[in-house]
Amino acid sequence: MLEKIIKAYDIRGLVKDEVTPDFSFSLGVAFAKFLEIEREPATIVVGEDMRPSSAPLADAFSDGATSQGMDVIRIGLASTDMLYFASGKLNLPGVMFTASHNPAKYNGMKLCKSGARPIGQESGLVKIRQLIEEGVPMSNRPVGNVRKQELLSDYVDYLLTRFPKNTFKKRKLKVVIDAGNGMAGFTAPAVMEQLNVELIPMYFELDGNFPNHEANPIEPENLKALQKKVKKEKADIGLAFDGDADRCFLIDENGDLVNPSALTGLIAVRELKANPGATIIYNLISSKAVAEVISENGGIALRSRVGHSYIKTLMAESGAVFGGEHSGHFYFGDFWRADSGMLAALYALAELMATPKSLSNLLEPYNRYFSSGEINSKVKDASKSIKLVKDKYQDKYEVDELDGLTVTAENWWFNLRPSNTEPLLRLNVEADTQKQMAEIRDTVLNLI
Repeated sequence: MLEKIIKAYDIRGLVKDEVTPDFSFSLGVAFAKFLEIEREPATIVVGEDMRPSSAPLADAFSDGATSQGMDVIRIGLASTDMLYFASGKLNLPGVMFTASHNPAKYNGMKLCKSGARPIGQESGLVKIRQLIEEGVPMSNRPVGNVRKQELLSDYVDYLLTRFPKNTFKKRKLKVVIDAGNGMAGFTAPAVMEQLNVELIPMYFELDGNFPNHEANPIEPENLKALQKKVKKEKADIGLAFDGDADRCFLIDENGDLVNPSALTGLIAVRELKANPGATIIYNLISSKAVAEVISENGGIALRSRVGHSYIKTLMAESGAVFGGEHSGHFYFGDFWRADSGMLAALYALAELMATPKSLSNLLEPYNRYFSSGEINSKVKDASKSIKLVKDKYQDKYEVDELDGLTVTAENWWFNLRPSNTEPLLRLNVEADTQKQMAEIRDTVLNLI
């Protein structure tokens, strides 16, 4: 079971028989021991999302950690980027109880070291799993203390102080936000009330059963209500957050989804103005326009595999100031290299307020190619499917396996990789023309 639920960069599983309070207690014990081995501070920050199971799991984890002599700071309801903020500001290790965009029957944990440094398989999850399997002897230290600390206002202040004064007092914008009954319903009102915006909220009620739609904006079906609302209200922009609000997707004034790679390009240009010649990271399913934009603006473009622990590690190694993922994750060097959907949204709003242009016009220079978006296929044997596709293409085209299979031709490329959390293969295709993209997409899907 541990092998199943401890993923490449977090823990995720079914609430009823996998991610249970008993497991969470064991994780608390093992995480405390891991932090002791790593010589980390003896206090853990704990945040939780709005799922009915999150608070009981956080309670059990706290009991496990304090039984080993660790102190715990409970920050209560939080978005994942708010937990990273707490870990960074307090310089303490942390754990966020969330299953992100997964349906209501799932829950999980995202772990980090002090300063919001990521814990993935290579950087701790394997060791933590071993400690759970082997069992940790009871500590001789006195039982630790648990205390509560409210950090929402500090989080909002920190985000806004990253921008020049009056950035958000310029052009008034009409903004529709779909929180999907997730944690953006908690954080967005506190942020937006500080800005010169007319806020139109959708599904801000915190409800871990997701009564309106799954809080997974990468699925087109889950964006339809927001797209309709943006057009009806004649809004300037729509923002869609996932369940734990660490990802953000944009809808333009026409009701069209903004390619996340275009937002990566927009933020990259802004960061390069502030940090000339800096390194910017993009993951390998981002549009090739991203690397072009970074180079054209004097930056160094660095390609990464998909996943927050990999990008954060690469940011630390390279000194990158920003990293963008096509899945809607955006990482900021001065936000402890952590990802923040709200911060990405603020960048978009700042750029939009500084110009009379519409969002679609503002992003036009970054939309250069035709993309399939991410297409998921259920498969029994991911490696077998990938091998079949590789055998077809490897003799004629450039192939690399940094993350799954990437095949690159002069006028198109595609990446095919297995999901870390579900029995799926994820396909992304991009080409110079719509026709080329559709041909490659359909050929690969037929092979799968």
